[in-house]
Amino acid sequence: MRQHVSFVGALHIGFGILGLIGALSVYIVFNFAHGFVDADPVANKVLTFLGGSLSLLIVFFAALGIIAGIGLLAYKPWARILTLILSAISCLNIPIGTAKGVYSIWALMQPDTISLFEGPQHLEP
Repeated sequence: MRQHVSFVGALHIGFGILGLIGALSVYIVFNFAHGFVDADPVANKVLTFLGGSLSLLIVFFAALGIIAGIGLLAYKPWARILTLILSAISCLNIPIGTAKGVYSIWALMQPDTISLFEGPQHLEP
């Protein structure tokens, strides 16, 4: 199960990095679109709000994924819980997020995996 936990951790770190790149892309696209509606103050406010809000939301979940992945690689008990929560949320992102979420939940809910995160025995090779 250690391989599954390591893979889930790496998977969440990788998707977190992709999320950060996606947040930057969303921010750039909204700023680009902002240049086309300079004359309309309502459109400016809407694009500024949406661009900033969506980017921050994506950055928040991406950062949580990276933190959870790093914690999983270190076998921290809080990281298992955080990853389970993020995996349940990612199941809403069909089809890739669903596959990632289901696999992560399956791997982290196995009795062998739970025992890896309980007590000091997780430090043994």
